[in-house]
Amino acid sequence: METRNIVLIGMMASGKTTVGGLLAARLGRTLADTDALIEAREGRTIPAIFAADGEGYFRDRERETAEVLARRTGLVIACGGGLPLRAAAMAPLKASGVVFWLCRDPGRTYDTVSMAGRPLAQEGKAAFLDRFAQREPVYRQWADHIIPEAPSPEAAADAILEVLRA
Repeated sequence: METRNIVLIGMMASGKTTVGGLLAARLGRTLADTDALIEAREGRTIPAIFAADGEGYFRDRERETAEVLARRTGLVIACGGGLPLRAAAMAPLKASGVVFWLCRDPGRTYDTVSMAGRPLAQEGKAAFLDRFAQREPVYRQWADHIIPEAPSPEAAADAILEVLRA
């Protein structure tokens, strides 16, 4: 299989890190989670970054991380949910690989996944659904392939592998 990066986008809590880990394991690749890399580099959590320095500062770190990852090959990259909103962050990743949008029902996501530690999910379900509605066209624009909600992370990984092998 080719060495272009596999880039996963989608709403926060849509399973990008989990599915990315499964793909990385199955393909013998390294998982690069943009949020985890930023936390490691900053030495603090994303909620702490947002609280101390704001979303703009975080988005700048996200862009820098994306640019570094885009210069590598053979990665599975799990992007933070808001990363695709900035073309300067997303364009290098798209150029480096194939982009999969994990399109999970936002209402079900909100109801079934803990939103603790997710600064942009603290305003309630209606705000979460509004955020999804705003982001959906952006995700659609960047996606090479849309992976509809799967019954499990393993099934989502299988769907991605089918596309890659086609």
